[in-house]
Parts: sequence; C-alpha cells; structure tokens
Amino acid sequence: MQTTLILLKPDTIQRGLIGEIVARIERKWLKIVGLKMMQLNDAIINEHYDFLMSKPFFPMLKAYMQSAPVVALAVSGNDAVKTIRTLTGATNPAEALPGTIRWDYALTIDANIIHASDSPETAEKELKRFFKEWEICEFEKITDKVV
Repeated sequence: MQTTLILLKPDTIQRGLIGEIVARIERKWLKIVGLKMMQLNDAIINEHYDFLMSKPFFPMLKAYMQSAPVVALAVSGNDAVKTIRTLTGATNPAEALPGTIRWDYALTIDANIIHASDSPETAEKELKRFFKEWEICEFEKITDKVV
C-alpha cells in the first residue's frame, strides 16, 4: 500500500472543480487519508519548488500558487503513485491523454490544475512537507478487502 501527495492547485479552487477531481480519485478505488485546504507561504513554495527557483518563470509560479488556496490530499492505495500520475496526465495539458484530469480541465501548462508526486520517494518527502503525522488517518474501507 502506497500513500502519495496530490495538490489541487489554485485554478482548481477558483474554477470550482474540487469535488469533481476528488470524485475521480475516489472512483479509482483510492483512499483519501488526508485532506486540507491551505494558503501556501513563501517558505513552503520555495521548498516544494526548489529545483525551479533559478528558472525565469519561478516568480510567476510562486504568484500563481499564492493566488488562491490549494487543497492538499494524502491518497493511499495499491500502486497509488503510478495510478494518480496516470489519472493526472502529462504536465503539459496539450500532451495529456484524453480522459485524464489535465486533458479534461487544465487550461495551460501554467494553470495545469493538479500536482502529483512523481515517485514513492518524492511522495514520502512531499507528504511530510504538507501533512503532520497526526493529519494522516489510517482506517479500513469496506473495499480494502476486495481491491
């Protein structure tokens, strides 16, 4: 069982798509074990996007990520990282496959709706960045026994 991080970005919140995206995640038999809305401060953005800080577009990225709250989700399930990455689609919505979240909802590469951890190792680091240990709820769903 893996747990991964998802961030519903400001454009998801601004466009009223939280419920739709969460529903799609739940329909993949994944379990939401943590969920919270938060306004990102400079420190968390700088840490999360440290690999992009030297890029010329970083100030715009930071402004975008602070333009509205984000919804952070901790999601667990069998092969959760790969499942979510497949459901999410390519970072650039123009390259995303039909039926993926980014194909269906993202407007541009800059406003691409969602972040999903790209590996189990990254997920572990990112979950610690956005969730305290006590904010992750372990519980059994009836479907855990059949999936």
